[in-house]
Amino acid sequence: MNKKEWLILIGSAVLVALFPVIVKPITAISHYVDIMVFAGIFCLVSLGLSLIMGYAGQVSLAQAAFFGIGAYSSGILTTRFGINPWAAMPVGALLAAAVAWIVGMPSLRLRGHYLAMATLGFGVIVSIIFAEEVDWTGGPSGMVGIPGLKIAGRALTSDAAWYYLVWSVVFLSLIFCLNIVHSRMGRALRAIHEEEGAAEAMGVPTANYKVKIFVLGAVFASLGGSFYTHYVTCLNPGSFNLMWSIRFLLMVMVGGMQSLWGAIIGTVLLTFLTNEWLEVFADFEVLVYGAILLAVALFLPGGLVSLPARLTGFIGLRKKTKDKYLNRIYWNKEKDKRQILRQD
Repeated sequence: MNKKEWLILIGSAVLVALFPVIVKPITAISHYVDIMVFAGIFCLVSLGLSLIMGYAGQVSLAQAAFFGIGAYSSGILTTRFGINPWAAMPVGALLAAAVAWIVGMPSLRLRGHYLAMATLGFGVIVSIIFAEEVDWTGGPSGMVGIPGLKIAGRALTSDAAWYYLVWSVVFLSLIFCLNIVHSRMGRALRAIHEEEGAAEAMGVPTANYKVKIFVLGAVFASLGGSFYTHYVTCLNPGSFNLMWSIRFLLMVMVGGMQSLWGAIIGTVLLTFLTNEWLEVFADFEVLVYGAILLAVALFLPGGLVSLPARLTGFIGLRKKTKDKYLNRIYWNKEKDKRQILRQD
């Protein structure tokens, strides 16, 4: 990480730390802290997906499945076996990593739409298991009575406490991911994204890196799922279906696939859109998401993080065009003056 990224990171951390202090006293928006807790949980999922899609160039529709594996692992271990939630979370992450490795070894040999279909199929299978395995997951009725988290023997009961915990984990995860992006592995992932065949010809073990980043993305999603289950203290299979995979995909695309900051920006924006600003379109949720995806793909393919550069380029282009126009007027006037002088 360079100095600029550290400054951005510190500035963002200060803003995030001040957010509850600003909104809590205002009754109309005090619930924004709760929404930001969910946004932080989903950021863990989208950070992993950003590494998979934006840097490695692999299309995955299985993040909701790994999100659910982490959630149900923590829920089952804490309610059925009485394991401490903090101990259950790494177990869920290890299970998600193992499943991702088993699925990724054959699936990541595929490319393009075939890989997307393979991960889509896996996600559908997992969602069916969550709904049908009544003895373990509670089936369509879900699970209730899941314990919350405790720190130093004190239960986290307030939204503010959860907010600071979740966003601390998000920033630590972001630092970890940024270091990966700037490492040898990150350069290899970008090479795979640009041209996998050329990267392999240059000696990059493409299959190895793709599996590793797929497993890492699954671990992040599982961690987010564990936080989710202990925050809401209940689970329902509907929270881990295909629609949620599409939401995570949209979060990364809206923010900017090739930027970890873009993944966070897109996740926060889409979380607020879903939970606060687009509630009136609840019956047309799919249409709204489709419209957003289409607009981003057509007019802002680089995501929201590319907007400042595009605006700067647009302003610069307008200025250049204006200067060119004024120069043309000036030279035309000079030409007219010379013609008048010749006539005289």
